[in-house]
This record gives sequence, C-alpha cells and structure tokens, in this order.
Amino acid sequence: MKRVCFINVDGASRGNPGRAGAGAVIKDLDGNVIRELKEYLGIATNNTAEYKALLLALTAVTEMGIKNVKVFADSELMVKQLNGAYKVKSEDLKPLYMKAIALSKGFDSFEISHVYRENNSLADSLANEAIDSAVK
Repeated sequence: MKRVCFINVDGASRGNPGRAGAGAVIKDLDGNVIRELKEYLGIATNNTAEYKALLLALTAVTEMGIKNVKVFADSELMVKQLNGAYKVKSEDLKPLYMKAIALSKGFDSFEISHVYRENNSLADSLANEAIDSAVK
C-alpha cells in the first residue's frame, strides 16, 4: 500500500519576534485527521515558527512510515524558498531550511504548496494553542 498524507502547517509569533508556536495537521487521502501536532517554541519570529511547524510534521510522518507527502502552508516565503523560487537569506532560517530539505529527500514524493490563511485554520489554531498553553 502506498502511504500518502496531506499536511497543513502553520507557525505563529506574537510580537515577531515574540512568543511563538508551531502547529500541524496530518490527514489521510480522505481528509480524515490522523494526527494533530503543536509545540511552544519560546521567543521566535513568525518565519522560524513556520519552519519549525514544517519540521515537526515531517519528523512525525517520517516516524509514521509515510513516504508520500503533500504539504500546505500559508507562508509564501517558506514555500517559495523550499521550491527554489527564493533564496534563503536569513542566517536564522538557513539551518531550518537545510533540515527541511534533508527530511524531504527521505520521502518517495514530497510537494509543498501555498494555501491561503483561511484554508489553514486548524494548523493556525494549534500553533496558537501551543502559545496559550505555555503562557498560562
């Protein structure tokens, strides 16, 4: 059986840099949620949080043995960097980018596409929940 999944990722930063969180939703081909992920990141920028959300999800699906991945993110910067349209200029993002590229090479197929924020609400909610749970 060909293991395939769809992933929505989002990062949030309150202050940019500020308190940050990462969120991700892993779904099967029918759109059923397989797993929800969230992590508080401490103080970080929104771009760092976006990459951390992606790394959180890619690590999880690697551990799950899923080999075919389609990622949706509302960070146009991250999507364009990973697709080779933009160079990674930020020294803070370069190691995160390199790790994402390395993880993506472990899949039989990997795609990342931009999605508008309103179509990424569950991942956004998880990123914000991660911040809220740490702030309490």
